Amino acid sequence: MAAHFLGFKSIGIEWDRNACETRYAAGLPTIHADVSVMREKRFHEIPKTVDVLAGGPPCQSFSVAGNGAGRRALDNVEKFIHRLVDGEDEAQIDKELHALGDSRTALVLEPLRWLLKAIETEDREPYKVIVLEQVPAVLPLWEVYAKLLRGGEGRLRGVKYEADCWELKTEQFGVPQTRTRAVLVARRPGEGAIEPLETTHRPFDLHRSKRNAVQADTLLADSEIPETKQRWVSMAEALDAASKPDGSPVDVSRLRTGGGMTFFVVSNYGSGGDPKNRGRRLSSEPAFTVTGKISRNKVYKDIAAYGADRDDRFTIPEAGVLQTFPHNFPWSGNDQAQQVGNAVPPRLGMHVLSRALRGDTPSDEELAAAGTWPSVPRTTTEELRHLGCGDQSQCPPESHKVTRSPRKPAP
Repeated sequence: MAAHFLGFKSIGIEWDRNACETRYAAGLPTIHADVSVMREKRFHEIPKTVDVLAGGPPCQSFSVAGNGAGRRALDNVEKFIHRLVDGEDEAQIDKELHALGDSRTALVLEPLRWLLKAIETEDREPYKVIVLEQVPAVLPLWEVYAKLLRGGEGRLRGVKYEADCWELKTEQFGVPQTRTRAVLVARRPGEGAIEPLETTHRPFDLHRSKRNAVQADTLLADSEIPETKQRWVSMAEALDAASKPDGSPVDVSRLRTGGGMTFFVVSNYGSGGDPKNRGRRLSSEPAFTVTGKISRNKVYKDIAAYGADRDDRFTIPEAGVLQTFPHNFPWSGNDQAQQVGNAVPPRLGMHVLSRALRGDTPSDEELAAAGTWPSVPRTTTEELRHLGCGDQSQCPPESHKVTRSPRKPAP
């Protein structure tokens, strides 16, 4: 999506059939496949004109919201990275990766394997730019990636990159939620040095006591505060703006009290190690990190609704807006909340790709245009589905299996 808004063409590879349906409805070319299988058996299907590799391996095994197998295996994975570059037997490496207990952990190696495949395949050129994204726990692995890419040793065959990586806070780029990501950007020499991204907004202090102490500062308009960045974007601001275009599916009238919004959100997750200690965010603050469980977060219009246990939930379009998806983005298929939570916020993606591909920041016009998604003809969606998922034998195993609920016995 970020590439689309910046004017670059792209093709995606997606395991999840539901996410593919959303991308087809949005007019985004997508191959429904396992990235490992594409690399091993179908690499020739990727156009030779593709010169940018961008990826975000599944985060659940590394995330604080996951079971932590990847976090415990970080040291081992780092060794696997070096072993791959040194040319050790990949079948043995795969066998040992499988023994780690979470198959998704191994996918953090896939970007490196795709680069090595491009280098070792005749009539292919190494990718000019590489962009990778993951949860903060993976930053040490991105640092290993960056060091290897700068060195160009072993199977890299002297192919070197300018490379750097950082932790980025989404609210500092205008995303109305707090979410920290580890991002790597690498470019071939001659494409320009890697410069850190320029933030556009102030960070949000997670500690409410500290926020209250500086609350007076936020009462001033940004124009009245000399030489400072914009304040972070709140849930109320983002949802209100998204509700205004004609035909927008975002309707926040139920959350209004008088002329404004004073709702608050109670998280589905515990905090401070106590699962019963559910965090709260006010409508005047950014959202919690949007995950696949966002539909479980309880939204209360006001304190009276809380006292009466009258909770609401964010709709899928509203959850998408908190991720900076356009108000009218055509979410499709099943598990839409999971699709929303799995995605990289498009606005953050625009900043990262703009720096990686152009060496600059997105223009105000580009960011403004990203608030609305263009309509896509049904024929285009059907054509993309046929191209990306027409031969179901090439799709991930059992991804097209239909599960039916057992019939209830007749009375």
